[in-house]
Amino acid sequence: MKELSELMGYRPGVKVLDATLRDGGLVNDFFFPEGFAKALYQANVKAGVDYMEFGYKADKEMFDVSKFGPSKFSDEDYIRSIVGDNNTNLKIAVMADVGRCNYKQDIIEKSNSAVDLIRVATYLHQMPGAVDMIEDAKNKGYEVSCNIMAISNSQESDLRVALDLLGKSPVDVIYIVDSYGAIYPEEMARITDIYKEFAVKYNKKLGIHAHDNQRLAFANTIECVGDGVDYLDATYNAMGRGAGNCSMELLLGFLRNPKFNIFPVFKFIEDYITPLKESGVKWGYDLQYLMTGILNQHPRTAIQFTKEGRKDFSEFYKEVTTQE
Repeated sequence: MKELSELMGYRPGVKVLDATLRDGGLVNDFFFPEGFAKALYQANVKAGVDYMEFGYKADKEMFDVSKFGPSKFSDEDYIRSIVGDNNTNLKIAVMADVGRCNYKQDIIEKSNSAVDLIRVATYLHQMPGAVDMIEDAKNKGYEVSCNIMAISNSQESDLRVALDLLGKSPVDVIYIVDSYGAIYPEEMARITDIYKEFAVKYNKKLGIHAHDNQRLAFANTIECVGDGVDYLDATYNAMGRGAGNCSMELLLGFLRNPKFNIFPVFKFIEDYITPLKESGVKWGYDLQYLMTGILNQHPRTAIQFTKEGRKDFSEFYKEVTTQE
């Protein structure tokens, strides 16, 4: 049973992070229209959002710069062109994937950067690399969080070992991540209990990053709020890979903290997100994403189905249920 005070009141420790440029960038190769990033930054400032994730710190030797927009690499000059010296309460974040980031070179000292938070993303089998990245970022002066991806396909025993490793690291926030949109709220409550065990033991904060394959991203996020999870990821109009994420407008509508202002979110969606959708950029709940969510599969097949403009949902269901 949730504590009513967790749902009816507000906790000053709750932080909202906008992941639109990063997770949303996965649906358009980070090619956003002129003025989009600046307007999003200004909307976040006005809305009282705590963190804005500008994108990835991808290795330019692994990824062709000409094939992606600037948020794929989140160079310091690009971020500064949007935020200047960022004399606001909004903090800046970037994500660094284990094995896809030249972090020793591309993540510079915090004293020379506009970035405040490094978000390390890892799979369970990459934990030693994740810990090294966390230590590197922390030594450079950053706040650091860690997303363990694809936990719905993980053994609890393996997850516990990973959480213990993270607990012993200097990471500040450990994220619960529903990569495949496969987790139901009652399952999320049990998973959160496991994470909280290590968060309490090692004095860490917890976060939630949800995907919307079964239209549960918002439900799972507020489930976590009621269980004391403080860092909440959302995107404007749920813009994100495949089925998308928890909607910023839903989340701010739910949270009781008077510092948040939902009007700038609606205005940005009206001015920038709606035209983006009308131009043909696709994301959001649909049957193909529901199917991969139900089956606890990575949505790559559903993403390809969408790109091909297919509508033969029953045939697709047969394809994904016969995968080995």
